[in-house]
Amino acid sequence: MKQASAQHILVRTEAEATDLKDKITVENFTEMAKQHSDCNSAQRGGHLGFFGPGQMLPEFDKAVWESKVGQVVGPVQTQCGYHYILVNSKT
Repeated sequence: MKQASAQHILVRTEAEATDLKDKITVENFTEMAKQHSDCNSAQRGGHLGFFGPGQMLPEFDKAVWESKVGQVVGPVQTQCGYHYILVNSKT
């Protein structure tokens, strides 16, 4: 069964997403999630744990499975807001 592990930063507005775009890197992703994410996962640096295809919102899911491990992608808009995603692993 396919699985991915990812982190994300969730912000509510497009303006917030635009403001963060050039500030987020792979190296500072965990700290940026703790400081800026509106998700409960912020306290864990945005870590979402492991999940399989179809377990996340469709737009989020598509971004995870189409991106490369170790690459920051986003902003990805979902019904929750705007996400920056860092995929840590895929099997």
